[in-house]
Amino acid sequence: MANNKSAEKRIEITKRNRLRNRFYKSSVRTLIKVFLKDLEVYKTSKDPNDKEKAKKILNSIYSLLDKGAKKHVFHKNFTNKKKSRLATSLKTA
Repeated sequence: MANNKSAEKRIEITKRNRLRNRFYKSSVRTLIKVFLKDLEVYKTSKDPNDKEKAKKILNSIYSLLDKGAKKHVFHKNFTNKKKSRLATSLKTA
């Protein structure tokens, strides 16, 4: 356990950061799974409404990735790579 005040504070900050990191990482992973599932639905149906739904989810993913990069949860290059690959998958669908 912590022996001084600064060590106790560092423990609290580490807990806070861990929860924030976990929120961003799990949310992005979940949204990517939903996006890929909707993309498969669009590939089979070719319905423009399905593509619009996928675009909305993609915008949410972009938002979370950018916010996570701003808070140093994700590396900037990781977010750029992820956004590029998801946009490519939507464009080729």
